[in-house]
Amino acid sequence: MKVPTLSATIMPMKTFTNFSINLYTDVLFGKGTENDAAKMIKKHGGTRVLMVYGGGSIKKTGLYDRVTASLRAGGIPWAELGGVRPNPRRSLVEQGIDLARKEQIDFLLGVGGGSSIDTAKAIGLGLANNGEYWKFYTGTPAEKMAPVGTIHTIAAAGSETSRSTVLVDDLGTGQKRGLNWDPCRPVFAIMNPELTYTVPAYQTGAGAADILAHTVSRYFFQGSPVSHLGDEFAEGLMRDVVRFGPRAIAKPEDYESHAELMMAASYSHNDLTGIGRSGPRGGEHALESQLSGYYDTAHGAGLAAIMPAWLQYIANHGSPGQIARVARFGVKVFGADPDIEDPKAAADAGLEAFRAWIASLGMPLTLKELGIPKEDLDAVVRRCMAVNNGKVPGFMELDEHAVHEIFEAIAE
Repeated sequence: MKVPTLSATIMPMKTFTNFSINLYTDVLFGKGTENDAAKMIKKHGGTRVLMVYGGGSIKKTGLYDRVTASLRAGGIPWAELGGVRPNPRRSLVEQGIDLARKEQIDFLLGVGGGSSIDTAKAIGLGLANNGEYWKFYTGTPAEKMAPVGTIHTIAAAGSETSRSTVLVDDLGTGQKRGLNWDPCRPVFAIMNPELTYTVPAYQTGAGAADILAHTVSRYFFQGSPVSHLGDEFAEGLMRDVVRFGPRAIAKPEDYESHAELMMAASYSHNDLTGIGRSGPRGGEHALESQLSGYYDTAHGAGLAAIMPAWLQYIANHGSPGQIARVARFGVKVFGADPDIEDPKAAADAGLEAFRAWIASLGMPLTLKELGIPKEDLDAVVRRCMAVNNGKVPGFMELDEHAVHEIFEAIAE
C-alpha cells in the first residue's frame, strides 16, 4: 500500500471546507523572556494584575521572584491567587472573580501549567461579563473576556494560544466541561523552554501525549473535504512530538527537545493543524474527560491510555475510509510500512507503534495503570453517555456498546 494510493483512498481531494482562524496571540519565545512580563502587560493595556498560579513550584524554581520583580520594576500593582490544582476547579474561579473585583483588576496573568491558564481565562470571562462565566461552559457563546497573558511551565495543554478552557464543576455536577470561543485566546504568551526543565518525567510524558491528542483530534474528522496543507501541518507536528517527547524525558535539560515540545503544544491547539476541516472530529477527549474529571488523573495520561484503544476500535469496526485514515496515521506519523496492501493491517501496525511510543513516555495503557478499578467501568460508561446525550460525537460516532468495548479493552 504505497502512501500516495493510501492518501487517495482515505480522503479524495475536493475543496477546502470554509474556515475562520485568528492567531492573534503575541508570542515572546526564548530564554529569560519571563523577565519581560511587565513590558508585555503594558503593551496589551494592563494596569492592575491578578497573577494566577498553582502550588509552590514557581516559588521553588525562582520564577515567582523573577515575575514579581518585573512587575515591581514596571510599576504594576498585582494581587495573587494561588492554589490552582490539576483539572482546575470552578470553586477557585469564584474566589478569583471576587478577588479581581475587590482589587479592581484589569488583566489576568496565568503562570504555571494549563490549569492555571484555564483558571485565569475563566476569571477573565467572569470579570468581563458581570460575574457570569459558567454559562459559557454549557453552550452560551462568549463574546468578551478580560485580557489574559500567560507564562507556562509545561509543554502540554496549549491553552497559552488556544481559544479553549476546561473546568471541573465541583460546585454542582462534578462534570468536566470545556469551551471553545474566539475571545478566550490569551493576548500574549511568554514561552521559555528552560522553565520546563524541572517538570517531573511523568508530567513531561503526559504533556507529550496531550500535545499529540490535540492534533489527533483535528486529524480525524467526519466528511470527505480535506486540506492537504492541513494534513502536512498535522503529520509534521505529530512526528515532531513523537521524536522529541522521549528525548525530553531522557535529557531533562536538552533545550532543543523542550523548545520543540513547547512550540508543538501551542501549534497543536491554536487550530492551525485543523485548517480546511469542519464538523465532528476526534472523540478521544470526550472519552477521557470522564476519567480525569472524576478520578483527578493527569489529563495527558488518560489520553495516552484512551487514544490507541479508540483508534483500534475504529480500525476494527470503521468504514473503509475510516480504516484507511487510521492506516495513514500509522504510516505518516509512526513509520508503519507503506507497502502493506491491506489498510487494516497497516492500521494495526501503526497502532502497535503508537502503543510502544506511549510506553516509551512512561505513560499508562490501561485503566488499571491509571488507578481506576475495573468494577467502576460501567459507571464510567454511564457518565460518558450522559454527558454526551447518548452518543459520543466525533470521527466515528460511538454508542454505548462502542464506548463500553473501548473501555473494556483497556480495563486491565
